[in-house]
Amino acid sequence: MAAPVSTEMLHLSVRELSERIRKKEISPVALATAYLERLERVGPSLGAVVTVTRDLAMNEAKAAEAEIAAGKWRGPLHGIPYGVKDLLATKGVPTTWGAEPFREQVFDYDATVVRKLREAGAVLIAKLAMVELAGAFGYNNPDASFTGPGRCPWNVNYWSGGSSSGPGTATAAGLVAFSIGSETSGSIITPAAYSGVSGLRPTYGRVSLYGAMALCRTLDKLGPMCRTAEDCGLVMAAIAGADPLDPTTVDRPWRPQSGARRFRIGVLKASAEKAQPEVRRNLEEAVNVLRSFCDVTGDVPFPDFPCGPAVSTIVGAEGASAFRDLIESGGTRKLRAANDRRGGFSGSRVLAVDYLQAMRLRAPVRRALDELLRTYDALVAPSRQTVASPIGVDFDKAYPGIGGGPEVIPAGNLAGQPAISVVSGFGENGLPTGIQFQGRAFADETLVAIATEYQRRTDWHTRRPPV
Repeated sequence: MAAPVSTEMLHLSVRELSERIRKKEISPVALATAYLERLERVGPSLGAVVTVTRDLAMNEAKAAEAEIAAGKWRGPLHGIPYGVKDLLATKGVPTTWGAEPFREQVFDYDATVVRKLREAGAVLIAKLAMVELAGAFGYNNPDASFTGPGRCPWNVNYWSGGSSSGPGTATAAGLVAFSIGSETSGSIITPAAYSGVSGLRPTYGRVSLYGAMALCRTLDKLGPMCRTAEDCGLVMAAIAGADPLDPTTVDRPWRPQSGARRFRIGVLKASAEKAQPEVRRNLEEAVNVLRSFCDVTGDVPFPDFPCGPAVSTIVGAEGASAFRDLIESGGTRKLRAANDRRGGFSGSRVLAVDYLQAMRLRAPVRRALDELLRTYDALVAPSRQTVASPIGVDFDKAYPGIGGGPEVIPAGNLAGQPAISVVSGFGENGLPTGIQFQGRAFADETLVAIATEYQRRTDWHTRRPPV
């Protein structure tokens, strides 16, 4: 007989929840009901939720329960409640893109990722908050969504990270079992680090973008945000692969790595030199853990390219194109963040020669990183050089004098390479810190295997925030 669902159970990994559902120790309906209650009670105070899909969730949970009772087991996501960043189309449910001008927007189809998760038996319970338009116009403050700033569940006076703020918060706070975020340049890695969850940015093209808001189609990626790295792999197994509706996708189904082996790790030179002391200390301790199952090389130089400016140019130009109607109609005046009300106009003025020059940089960056990663299974660095930013303070004023070093996130996104961030410890004000592993294109499974083994030897990912 299925047991009652406690708050503690809502913080279990997908793997653990799946085993309990399969053994009929937990009912999918009871699990969905418990998550829905917590979403509705806690979610709004954290700025994590846009729409709770209660009716849809209960219908999907009842269907999952009936199938499992009849012996039809779809796999490890069957009956597992999840949420998606509110840039993914969901038929008949508002898809607001986090922005006031699109607050009533409803599509009559599902994004491919939503469809694939439904086919895997997962239960959609919420559309999760995000930075308006995924940060298209250069926001500089946590308060950049009509739902307000995403709040870190470890300390609600601090930001959960953007632009996938809702997925980061909701996953960390036990409002969903897992979530889907998106990254153009940092929007999975940053909230994973700030919120204290595991977030995978897949190789460009591994996950269909059909039905996702277009910010910068040459850089956009969708990926899982979960409690564990292993969970990220379980979700990727359901959502990865070719999609005829998205010509950028590749036919690379997820193939988990099996068998233990020693990995080759390169720790990037100066990656924590100008980081907060706790971030630097936690990286050093994480590297010591890695030495127990990896061959580690320190002070690995990172290729020196102007990756940050290149990403800014590409996002500015493609974002202005994607939202041209909004900009030219004056609709940006309804946006929340001051920078966003004017950022689209500067993006509209990016010269074609500058855009093309930034795009041309991608090939040499890709070649240089690929050559470097011939030697290593993964490159390691702090996910972010600080803990989460305080609410109410502009980012450029939050931690003066901190930052610098290799441009790991923009370089990886320019090259279309995968990365995963997992919790490495805690820093000032009780906030999480993250360590990121970046690999060659299509080495996603290797990164998950490394991060999973790291998590077997540490317990940071098992800790619960106080909310």
